Amino acid sequence: MGHMKSKRRVMAEEEIDQKVISQANDESAWESPFKVRKPKPTSVSLPSELASRAAFFARLHREVSLDNWLKRIIQERLDIEEAAFSGLKRELLTKNGR
Repeated sequence: MGHMKSKRRVMAEEEIDQKVISQANDESAWESPFKVRKPKPTSVSLPSELASRAAFFARLHREVSLDNWLKRIIQERLDIEEAAFSGLKRELLTKNGR
């Protein structure tokens, strides 16, 4: 990968700024606009036993709301799962000689 980078010229931040400024009023320099939609929120139902246990730990950790605590816990777990998945994938690729 390193040899590919050396062939491409890396622009300094100032050069990029100047290029964008010089093309700002040139309509042909811009791609057509596209819309980005924010995903709709999703509801998840929890059994009352699980919800009350979660509420207890949210209070224990002095979280403002149960929702915030659950978001944080889910994000932490997803980070762990993604790291484990990436490691496994890397290991499989190494074993297969790639």
